[in-house]
Amino acid sequence: MSQAVYLDYAATTPVDPAVVEAMVRHLGPEGTFANPASRSHLYGWLAEEAVENARRQVADVLNADPREIVWTSGATEANNLALKGVLEARGGGHVITSAIEHKAVLDACKWLEQQGHAVTYLMPAEDGRISPESVKGALREDTVLVSVMHANNETGVINDIEAIGALCRDNGVLFHTDAAQSVGKLALDVQAMPVDLVSVCAHKVYGPKGIGALYVRRAPDVKVASQIHGGGHERGMRSGTLPTHQIVGMGEAFVLATANRDDEGARIAALRDRLWQGISQLEGVSINGGESPRLPGHLNVAFADVDGEMLLTAMNQVAVSSGSACTSASLEPSYVLKAMGVTDALAHGSIRFSVGRFTSADDIERAVQNVIDVVNRLRKAN
Repeated sequence: MSQAVYLDYAATTPVDPAVVEAMVRHLGPEGTFANPASRSHLYGWLAEEAVENARRQVADVLNADPREIVWTSGATEANNLALKGVLEARGGGHVITSAIEHKAVLDACKWLEQQGHAVTYLMPAEDGRISPESVKGALREDTVLVSVMHANNETGVINDIEAIGALCRDNGVLFHTDAAQSVGKLALDVQAMPVDLVSVCAHKVYGPKGIGALYVRRAPDVKVASQIHGGGHERGMRSGTLPTHQIVGMGEAFVLATANRDDEGARIAALRDRLWQGISQLEGVSINGGESPRLPGHLNVAFADVDGEMLLTAMNQVAVSSGSACTSASLEPSYVLKAMGVTDALAHGSIRFSVGRFTSADDIERAVQNVIDVVNRLRKAN
C-alpha cells in the first residue's frame, strides 16, 4: 500500500475496523446471511432483525422515526429518489436548488428539466453559502421542492438549512437537503430542523460504500414515488434485495460517528488548522470559503501561479484531490469555485485537503513539507 499521507477523506473514508467486524458476522454460512424479505424461516427473520436494528441506529442519529428511513445504494440514489420521486408524486412543479450542489443533485435536476419541469439554480455568495434570501426570492406559486445541501463537498462550507427550511415550511414547500458530507460531523435533528427529506450515506463516515438512506418525513406525510420497481421493498419506495451486511455496517458506522462526534471533530479541526498554518507559510495562498463556518476536516486551498493538475501529480507524498471525487478526473476548473466567483486561474490552482479519523499529527507535518517543497519547485520552474 502507498505510504502517501491520505488527506482525501471527503471523497471516501476507510471502513472502521469495528464496522468491518460487525459486517463480517452477516456474510458467511455461520452468519446472518439470509434475505431479510424471507419471512418463512428463522434465517430470514434474523436478517430482518439485523436490518431493522440498523434502521433504528440510523434513525437515532437523525432523531427520526425508523419508519422514515428508506435504504438506498448511496447518497446519489437518495438524491435522485428525493428529487424525481417528489416531482412525480406531485405531478410536476418548480424546483429550486443551488449551482454548487453535488452532481447527483445537479444532473437529476437537468433530467427533470428535460422532462419539462422548471428548475432555478441559485448562485452562492463569495463565501460559498446559499442565502435564505436568495431562496425566498426564487419561490414561485408552483414551487414544490427546494434542495440545498447541508455542507459542500468541495469547500466544506455549511449552509443555514434551519433558516432555509423554515422559509420553505412557511410557504408550504418541501425541503430536501443532501447531508452526505455533514452527517456524523454536525448535529442533525429532523425533529428540530424543518426538513422533509435528507440524503445520507455510509462511506463518508467510515462505513461501507454502496449503502445509504433517504429520510422521508411521515408527519406530515411526504409522498415519494418509487424510481426502482420490483418487489415493493421499503414500503414501496425502493425495491431490491437489501444487503444486510452493508446495512449493518452503516448502522454501526453511524453509532460510532455520533458517539465520538464532538471529541473527534475538535481533534480533526485542530489538525486541519495546523495543516493550514503550515501551508500559509507560502505566499499567494488562500482558503476558498474560508470566512464561512466549515466542516472540521475540510480545507480547500487556492495556490496562485500554480496549476492544480501539475500540483496533484507532483505531490506524490500526499493523496488529495482538486475537487469532488466524481469530477476530479476533469480538466475543467471546479464549477463550485467558479460559482463562488473564484477566477479560472485560481480555481485551476485549488486543492481540496480533507482530514479524518486516522490522520495523525505526523501525517500533517509530512503533508505540509511535501506541499511547500512542491509548490516552491513548480513556481521556480515557471
